[in-house]
Amino acid sequence: MRTVLVLDTTAVTTALPMRDCIDAVRDALAELARDRYRQFPRFLLEAPETPVKIGLMPAFRAGDTSLWSVKTVTVSPQNRERGLDSHQGAMLVLDGATGELRAVVDATAIPGLRTAATSAAATLALARWDTKEVAILGTGHQARCHIEAMRTILPEARFSIWGRSIASAEALADAMGAKARASAEAAVADADVICTVTASPEPILAPEWIKPGCHINAVGASSPKARELGSAIIAGAELFVDSREQAAVECGEYLLARAEGAIPDTHIRAEIGEVLAGAKRGRSDAKAITVFKSLGLAVEDLAAADRAIRNAQDLGLGECVSW
Repeated sequence: MRTVLVLDTTAVTTALPMRDCIDAVRDALAELARDRYRQFPRFLLEAPETPVKIGLMPAFRAGDTSLWSVKTVTVSPQNRERGLDSHQGAMLVLDGATGELRAVVDATAIPGLRTAATSAAATLALARWDTKEVAILGTGHQARCHIEAMRTILPEARFSIWGRSIASAEALADAMGAKARASAEAAVADADVICTVTASPEPILAPEWIKPGCHINAVGASSPKARELGSAIIAGAELFVDSREQAAVECGEYLLARAEGAIPDTHIRAEIGEVLAGAKRGRSDAKAITVFKSLGLAVEDLAAADRAIRNAQDLGLGECVSW
């Protein structure tokens, strides 16, 4: 008989403040570049009897405290009509030496936190040091998380928000101390950092709107046929990804620009973990436009969950159940 820690959404959000999540993800991406994490392909499964898809995302961390994890997440497009998050799921965290189950972690909160934390880590690595203006394109859960993450690393920055629904943009801006803009062009006009967190399958930015030296975190699209940034922006930017392997099968920004002949196969400069580990250079100069394309990695989930577990144990959060 052993005990397993169970963390629900409330426990996760309490135990994992954004600063801790940024630090955990930043360290994990650098360690991935040093081959101390193992990233595996994710599996997306569908059944004809239901619109709900299920994804499986495994990862492994080596070392003295080795861990396995697997995130099981369902995606239900109709959940918004039910007042539920479209993504539901849980993570299993297991001892890397014995295989014993150590914790069950609610995965509803983890993706939003770690995705925004990854954008923050990329921004620290690639954006100019004198960043003052941040534009958030999108008004959903990821937009709110990204404002929190960017404000954590850029506490003096001013924020502009745009969304297809002006009412939603104004409501989010009022709640987060930002300024709603009437168009995407107006939102990014002075932006030093842009975060695109929309559901758009087609480009939402024009290259002439983006000022020299800007850094872009492209987050919303995650399929080979969808992109928030068009070929002209990708061709004119220094492109960084979380995983070359994943980008080669899922990154619409890269794959579509390559198919159109706008960029060569070698256009990806580096994985962001390589930059964080000091193995590859970040931006080339102050006027370069940098793009970080985020697709989401299981190692980010593992790092965030592990930090939440350790913090929860220190704080006495969660429930220990016999197993």
